[in-house]
Amino acid sequence: MIKKVHNCVIMGSGPAGYSSAIYASRANLNPILFVGPQPGGQLTTTTNIDNYLGFPTGITGVSFIEKCERQAKRFNTKIINKSVSNVYLSDKNKGIHRLFFEKEYIDSRGIIIATGSSPKFLGIEKERKLIGLGVSFCATCDGFFHKEKNVAVVGGGDTALEEANYLSKICKNVYLIVRKNYLKASKALQYRILKRKNVNILYCSNVIKIIGNDFLEGIEIFNHEKKIYTKFLISGLFIAIGHIPNTDIFKNQLYLDDGGYIIVKKGTTITNKPGVFAAGDVQDPNYRQAITSAGSGCMAALDLEKYLSS
Repeated sequence: MIKKVHNCVIMGSGPAGYSSAIYASRANLNPILFVGPQPGGQLTTTTNIDNYLGFPTGITGVSFIEKCERQAKRFNTKIINKSVSNVYLSDKNKGIHRLFFEKEYIDSRGIIIATGSSPKFLGIEKERKLIGLGVSFCATCDGFFHKEKNVAVVGGGDTALEEANYLSKICKNVYLIVRKNYLKASKALQYRILKRKNVNILYCSNVIKIIGNDFLEGIEIFNHEKKIYTKFLISGLFIAIGHIPNTDIFKNQLYLDDGGYIIVKKGTTITNKPGVFAAGDVQDPNYRQAITSAGSGCMAALDLEKYLSS
């Protein structure tokens, strides 16, 4: 029995994955979407989304993803609630790519990778439990909910300072908790942060305890230079120590940058393998927003359609 070769298989069920599925479906590519290990991606850990176009009163992350799924199904996207464990990516133009899941496999002429990225955690108690309940990894996503309140940002790199700068405009006080005795961020960002009067930089410090049971109430930090423990009452803790793109199974097959993100041709979603496209956070270390992910998902579907018809 000859196994069917599909036109479009999508890996990932965040905004990039569902956006590409909708566009691919409407182009009669009959896409198959693998949900992956975290259905809906990082958005499902966000309490409310207030900055996505078309939702004037906001929407919860879970509800948003549910609507994306329903829309994809409306155009007959086949959704498989499993994860791809390994891939074989062909080097040939119009070659056949193979994706393995559990004890099965599926072949396709085109693949859209929208596996996203995972935030790095501090590794302390209650950190994961209170995600969306005060603990966040995105200031532009969740900062609004802490307007005129005290918050903390963990990290000393560019991302952390960008988060702190954004929060300083809407929050009462921002505590920037830096493990080292210096900032790693660019000089321009450092200069901007040092001018913010409501940003308090706590060097040589680590968050050792999260206070609160049902929602975040505060944190305890330890200054390992002065050997001092200090408690801070805050409503938001923004962890900005980096993200890890979900690209392990693509190593040695796709070109990745030093951070592990998939490299795409500028202005497109095209990877180094014919018929393989990447969308969303898995190829975007800079913006990491739902709306930009959805946009690149659209691009990936259009790029794939063009590839198959050329």
